[in-house]
Amino acid sequence: MRLTGAEWKRIAGMTVLSCLAAVAFASAQFTSFNDRSRLQLEGNWQSCREGHEYAERVYDGRWPGLPPFELHLGPYHDFALFIGIQNDHRDHNSPDNLLKPHVIESRFNRAAQQWDVAQWHLEVSLSGGSREECESWFVRLLPATSSSH
Repeated sequence: MRLTGAEWKRIAGMTVLSCLAAVAFASAQFTSFNDRSRLQLEGNWQSCREGHEYAERVYDGRWPGLPPFELHLGPYHDFALFIGIQNDHRDHNSPDNLLKPHVIESRFNRAAQQWDVAQWHLEVSLSGGSREECESWFVRLLPATSSSH
């Protein structure tokens, strides 16, 4: 079976679009596992070294019945939760950061932390990395009134 020039162009176009979609998805660095039935946020966060710095992701949360918030994932073992959303980056050492401690200690390549603050229950667990320069974290955020077990 021979393909016509138009068919080759269509196949080439679909291949390019698939590759671009894969690159866009890979750069997100957060994979959600959440079905939104009970959890506000559940997924895998990867903090990768870019030069000498590790990546950070800021999740802006707007959920019915709760105040807007910012959840900062990374860089590296650093986390922050702030009430309100703003465009400027916030210092994780700020007294406005609800997470104490906000830097998680790793022992024998294992780390986990849970916080019950304001209206949220947050759990983070170090789950390895896909590459040597990356750390992978499992993240769960629930309303404080929900059962976390």
